[in-house]
Amino acid sequence: MLRAFAGLLVVVFIVVAAWVLLTRNETPMAAPASPDVSAPAPAAPNAGAASPENKGAAAEGAAPAAQGGSPTETAKTAEKGSLKSPYADYATVAEEGHKKYMAAGCNGCHGGGGGGGMGPPLTNPVWVYGKDDDTLFRLIALGSDELQKQGYSRKGSENVVGPMPQMGTVVKSDDDMWKIIAWIRSVNPSSAGGSSASASPPPQ
Repeated sequence: MLRAFAGLLVVVFIVVAAWVLLTRNETPMAAPASPDVSAPAPAAPNAGAASPENKGAAAEGAAPAAQGGSPTETAKTAEKGSLKSPYADYATVAEEGHKKYMAAGCNGCHGGGGGGGMGPPLTNPVWVYGKDDDTLFRLIALGSDELQKQGYSRKGSENVVGPMPQMGTVVKSDDDMWKIIAWIRSVNPSSAGGSSASASPPPQ
């Protein structure tokens, strides 16, 4: 029993240490100054929309974030409720989004297939803060504590209650963030539509 507990502590320490090192190593690369960073995200051009990989981009109604800054800067400067995915058909970029999800180390907490682990599963119908594009982008980029400081509040609850860390300096670009969100939507049918109306109640 003592050996199993010690082994578990070692695994947790390794995961936390790897995450800290990854975050520390990525931070300097994620902070280049860009003229687009100070502008609100909806007004910035969608630099990636014309490329072949963005064929699923929404033509109207989408107000994608600026492509030049980091997701953290976008989440801090964009007007509340304004962030929209450029991928109307998220299935077209879901596979690429899964690769970016794994590369960012999200699987360390949420599992390789999104089924959960130290963090909550991404595959169940509970959306603690809401499932809309704006909320998901900010939650991942800023973490749950900073999200609450921006005026977003919990709408649901989950069995795993630890705070979401800031990943906006680990995920390289806004486009990478949208692809990760596209993959989450592809593995979670309850995210369909991504409307802001929905944090489902916790299962009884």
